[in-house]
Amino acid sequence: MDSITQAALGATLAGAVAGKTLGRSALLTGALLGTLPDLDVVIDYGTAVANFTQHRGFSHSLFVLAPLATILAWLLWRWKPQLSFQRWLALTGLILITHPLLDAFTTYGTQLFWPVGRPVAINSIFIIDPLYTLPLLAGCIAFLMRPPAKTAILAGLALSTLYLGWSVAAQQIITQRVQPALAEAGLASPDLMVQPMPFNTLLWRATAIEGDQRVEIVTGFLDGGAPLNLQYFPRRRDLARAVEHLPEAQRLEWFTGGFLAYSQSGGRIMATDIRLGIPGAHPFTFVLATENGSNIEPTASFRTPRPDVNTEALGLLWSRMTGKTPVLCLASLRAPAPGEHC
Repeated sequence: MDSITQAALGATLAGAVAGKTLGRSALLTGALLGTLPDLDVVIDYGTAVANFTQHRGFSHSLFVLAPLATILAWLLWRWKPQLSFQRWLALTGLILITHPLLDAFTTYGTQLFWPVGRPVAINSIFIIDPLYTLPLLAGCIAFLMRPPAKTAILAGLALSTLYLGWSVAAQQIITQRVQPALAEAGLASPDLMVQPMPFNTLLWRATAIEGDQRVEIVTGFLDGGAPLNLQYFPRRRDLARAVEHLPEAQRLEWFTGGFLAYSQSGGRIMATDIRLGIPGAHPFTFVLATENGSNIEPTASFRTPRPDVNTEALGLLWSRMTGKTPVLCLASLRAPAPGEHC
């Protein structure tokens, strides 16, 4: 999740555990601890793919954060012994462990068990979702106004947790909705990813890949009985095979679970993470190699500029979420003209 949300969650947990003893300083301590795991972004691993796939790595590992929580609890206890070591450990442990667990509900990929295992991505909540964050912020504001405001703090935490649970339930409902349409389209057992569209859990995007086919579906809870609209995109598996021997291509395939789109421009072979953003505005595209005649020459990966987003996209997203716009063309992020198709 975004840094504001993680800071708010950390502050809320600190207020619940130690607010009565530490007062307002508990919120600051919790907010700082809540953002600590994301400091890995300052590390340069040498290439764009390495930086991309190492983020949420060791700093989000439960094997690292559990002992770190113990060390920090001891240091904080020596600093402020009015709070017992056990309470400090509860504070540091809860904050540091919930950070990667919350991140795991997003799509990016969190390496909870680094250095072993695959990244975990439940895909049930967008990286920024105001309905998750606002209850936490409201509890923190109530605490600042009249500490320890334990009822408000716990209520904010309960509401945000319930919302997270709703996101998982909503994901399952949408999954059951799209599977028959995919089967009818000939995708009997595709790799399927179902995730919310930006900033909400009412409108969802399903991405299915199987063989040479990639199908995208946008559907929501306010669509009524409108039929599902399937949009098809090329996969360019020939390009995938051309670079499959390259370590950085293998690393990307592992990190994304194969949800990549390959393309070629000006002799450059590129891979795009199709999980993040939306078609027409995927933020992560990496140049992996150049084609020189019949030879593929690997290059130190670098990221291409983020594509420009249609300035009307946010309003169109709202219109699609409410069902006013029944179809959203993902490749262009526009609604089709009357009588036209995507």
